Amino acid sequence: MNIRIANGNDVRSIAQVQVESWRTTYRGIVPQAYLDELSVENRMIVWKKVTEIHSVFVAENAVGDIIGFAAGGEERTKEYPSYTGELYAVYLLEECQKQGVGRRLFDHVVSVLKQGGHQSMLIWALTENPACRFYEKMGGVIVDRTIDEIGGKQLEETAFGWMI
Repeated sequence: MNIRIANGNDVRSIAQVQVESWRTTYRGIVPQAYLDELSVENRMIVWKKVTEIHSVFVAENAVGDIIGFAAGGEERTKEYPSYTGELYAVYLLEECQKQGVGRRLFDHVVSVLKQGGHQSMLIWALTENPACRFYEKMGGVIVDRTIDEIGGKQLEETAFGWMI
């Protein structure tokens, strides 16, 4: 397994991992109609922009297929002055979870944030997301909770924070 900085050629694979990851991770949490409507093409537009302005890392398997990614940068809302960095996303294909890939991606984003002068970070996750246990295991503490609407359903999100 190899982890490297993403480039423009990775956008389709990043979008595919995100769509597939959402469909497996959020089944039974997010309305199925919303998950069914997720589009790789629409996500490509977002990830093209993100890869141009933020740090995005991809994890590749032994044959060079992208199996996961993570992105991070400055905390976006400016509502949490104690947390200047943000882990925007960590997504892995379901069959690649619980193998240390998420931890390695997490560590790469933390390293870049530290290099950028950040001493803290947070991440927002749906409270029902099984990855919340990963964030707790990685030492994250609950900073805040909020309600967000996804696909017409009110869902709770939890912010986890770290001093890095």
